[in-house]
Amino acid sequence: MAYATAHSTAHTGILGRVEAFIEARRENAAKRRVYRQTLRELQALSNRDLADLGIAPSMLRSVAYQAAYGA
Repeated sequence: MAYATAHSTAHTGILGRVEAFIEARRENAAKRRVYRQTLRELQALSNRDLADLGIAPSMLRSVAYQAAYGA
């Protein structure tokens, strides 16, 4: 699984704020893609495969969220 890291830089002026906004949107979009892809892959597994991994079917969304957002 892939993940994105945030890089904080000092932006000044309106152009800097616009660039920071665009970068934040890109990072959020990348995290959403990781979440959706992880969730799709987990949902494709059988209940037996999930049990082998120690994941209950009710945990799929939280596991995908952790993979994407690291929470």
